[in-house]
Amino acid sequence: MNSIFSINRSKSHPVPAEQDALEIELEGRFYPLRVRKLTQARSIAVSADTVKGEVRLTMPRYASTAQALRFAQSKSDWLAARFADALPPVPIVDGAEIAFAGESHVIRWSTEFNRKPKRIGGEIRVGGPENRIEARIISWMKDQVRDIYADDLAFYCERAETELPTLSVGDARRRWGSCSGRKAIRLSWRLVMAPPIVRRSVVAHEVAHLRHMDHSPAFYALLDQIFDGERREADRWLKQHGSALHLIGAPVR
Repeated sequence: MNSIFSINRSKSHPVPAEQDALEIELEGRFYPLRVRKLTQARSIAVSADTVKGEVRLTMPRYASTAQALRFAQSKSDWLAARFADALPPVPIVDGAEIAFAGESHVIRWSTEFNRKPKRIGGEIRVGGPENRIEARIISWMKDQVRDIYADDLAFYCERAETELPTLSVGDARRRWGSCSGRKAIRLSWRLVMAPPIVRRSVVAHEVAHLRHMDHSPAFYALLDQIFDGERREADRWLKQHGSALHLIGAPVR
């Protein structure tokens, strides 16, 4: 299989080489190529983001971009296979099925429904313009999970005997949650679709980080003490089904 790289550079506004828009061709299709130079990187690594439809290259600062591109090209067969095997994105449209709190719900749209989504039985009903269904559903889910997370945090912070942190809701691809040294916790809105015990395991994990900013035995001892579920079962669920959560509402390539 032939693979080539191309550079999209504005002639009227030239930019440094590291900021050029790179693409890689895999079996006749072009994918954006994102290059990151990291101080802590010790080797060149390549990965396929099958949700965003792009190839990512991570490299040490001392390595050359040309060297990294040659490495990516050497992995072209593997990258093409990853994209070929990837599940397609799941648009949020009338009639689509998505999960809420681990339970399947059907999206129902009608001009007679309220613009603000409402969960009724096994349906999530939404009105307004049809082309705004996805945006309204995602916005509603973010609002729902913010309140849910607030309750989860209060529960686990009390058990951990620690103060409530600042909460923010995001959509990180690599982490379901994060805890900063400034006593702030950020959690993915997509966990509102997971079974409650899975979502709560992530919250408990980040709360335990409020006292132990590592994954030491002391950290896991506290996590097992405060979490009211089977941590390993929750971890297995995320490993098996977590990638599917990122396909909901993902852009169609």
